[in-house]
Amino acid sequence: MTPAELEAARDRIVPDVVAGGLSVLFCGINPGLMTAATGHHFARPGNRFWPVLHLSGFTPRQFKPAEQEELLGHGLGITNVVARATARADELSDEEFREGGRLLTAKVERLRPRWLAVVGVTAYRTAFGERKAKIGPQERTIGRARIWALPNPSGLNAHWTAQTMAEEFARLRAAAEESTSLPDASLQDGSVQDR
Repeated sequence: MTPAELEAARDRIVPDVVAGGLSVLFCGINPGLMTAATGHHFARPGNRFWPVLHLSGFTPRQFKPAEQEELLGHGLGITNVVARATARADELSDEEFREGGRLLTAKVERLRPRWLAVVGVTAYRTAFGERKAKIGPQERTIGRARIWALPNPSGLNAHWTAQTMAEEFARLRAAAEESTSLPDASLQDGSVQDR
């Protein structure tokens, strides 16, 4: 991609990879310019989402961004907090994040995944007003969907290696598998949990 081709992708919307009843709906911050130019989520070569998804056991092999639709067959999907593409996430305003959180809530209520996994704890904090949120499972739910904040897989996130990220993704995978094995995600120990 040339710089001009990437710049031409600014503000584009990239379609979600979603279906109803997913096990995990992964939620990026917003599409980068490479993602918008190709139409494939997490397409920038330095982004570690696809390797980490495989290392954590979510996929049987490392998918390429162009194979994103194959995630649906594994009960996985991808969306974003903010739909419009930018070169950097810091180009987005707090109001865009808050509006993205409102739209994401409506999407999760409609699609009813078991887990919403937001890849970027800072984006989660801003979108949902949870200033003290940390990586891991959250108290907040959307309907019966549980929420997990994951580290941002961007190559710019030097605090996390691919291996330590994969360990956190694997914690979510184990929780998702456990909730899938229950007859209904809302039933535990024979009682209905109001989430």
